[in-house]
Amino acid sequence: MRVVVERVSKTYTDRQGRDVVALSQVDLAVEREEFVALLGPSGCGKSTLLNIIGGLLPASSGRVYFEGEPREGRPMAATVFQEFALFPWRTARANVEFGLEELGVSGFERAERTRHYLDMAGLAGFEGKYPHQLSGGMRQRVGIARALAVEPAVLLLDEPFSALDAQTRTLMMEELLGIWARTRQSILYVTHNIQEAVFMADRVIVLSRRPGEVLDTVPIRLPRPREEHQQGDPAFIQASDRIWGLIKSQAQAALLEGDAVPERG
Repeated sequence: MRVVVERVSKTYTDRQGRDVVALSQVDLAVEREEFVALLGPSGCGKSTLLNIIGGLLPASSGRVYFEGEPREGRPMAATVFQEFALFPWRTARANVEFGLEELGVSGFERAERTRHYLDMAGLAGFEGKYPHQLSGGMRQRVGIARALAVEPAVLLLDEPFSALDAQTRTLMMEELLGIWARTRQSILYVTHNIQEAVFMADRVIVLSRRPGEVLDTVPIRLPRPREEHQQGDPAFIQASDRIWGLIKSQAQAALLEGDAVPERG
């Protein structure tokens, strides 16, 4: 299924009662089975846009819609958050089952889908563990399995690996690409790391500083499956440099104002 964001803007009121424009006239689309990265400096509205697409926030103007035949009993979107967002009193299995329970999936099908996606996420043998008994990478695997289990039209990931150390993050990126290759799930992946975006995505959509607007869309012409050595490929370097060129002035302005800037790697 294709997801379309059409002229979406978002304004909210801060603690001083002032209107703050987070997003301005954003247009983008994620095609069926496509992996798209959304990149920009902190405060540009990436997470806000993701929450609007996921139905967690209303847009101030514009609209989000899905093109294609909806599947009965399947949500339009499911989100994986950077904070893991697991229920500490539930096991890995019970955390994955939660969304299926909310959808009213029968006990047998719920068990089968939970087992399938836990296995896909590399969690076979850890189904009965609680979040505090799992490493950060394994907790995020549970979050990914939980989102996949409801079989959404589009999977939304909000900087899902930013809380992990560099080595674990690299491994999780490769594992997510392996899962995507098997499921062909439409994905919108939010990050502020340029190399991560280029390594993962078919296209990178670059947002400006607040209010977030689309600066450009950069196609990634790297063959799949992606492998770590491709980060030295001329196509990888060219795409990374192009993205950095788009947002360098944005990053410099963010630095002067104390905001976080995108990572080049």
